[in-house]
Amino acid sequence: MSAPVTFILGGAASGKSAFAEEICVNAGKSKSYWATSQILDEEMQVKIDRHLLQRGQGWTTYEEPLDASRVLPHLTQDKICLMDCATMWLTNHLLAGTDIDAAQAALVQAIDACTAELVIVSNETGLGIVPENALARRFREAQGRLNIVLAKRADTVVQVTAGLPLVLKGTL
Repeated sequence: MSAPVTFILGGAASGKSAFAEEICVNAGKSKSYWATSQILDEEMQVKIDRHLLQRGQGWTTYEEPLDASRVLPHLTQDKICLMDCATMWLTNHLLAGTDIDAAQAALVQAIDACTAELVIVSNETGLGIVPENALARRFREAQGRLNIVLAKRADTVVQVTAGLPLVLKGTL
């Protein structure tokens, strides 16, 4: 049987990362952080610095924008890992021209094989208007499909809005 997976979903700046970090801190396990973002500009660097400060000490960080197999097999049963976030992971794959279906299947396979408890953060992008350009529409659709797959796989699913968690599946 695979380790528990908690899926945290919310809008931009909704408090989902802070909530996910709280789950990890309260788990009483060795904490790992799978950082999927890439530092491509100063704005992203500032955001990452803010997340590092918020998280504090005591985390082992894995910086891997694309490949779950470079992170998840290294995690053992005594650990909890926060993947922050699935949205950046998907963005990286879209911009790299990756086969999204194959990448998504590999991600789920790596999650299923992982022995560490996982907390996965993702953005809910389906509540806004239909984007004007083709890439944005493709991203929105792919994000929705990824969120459905991750929510189905997860034991617990929580929507965070304005810093407030709402359990959609399972229990906290």
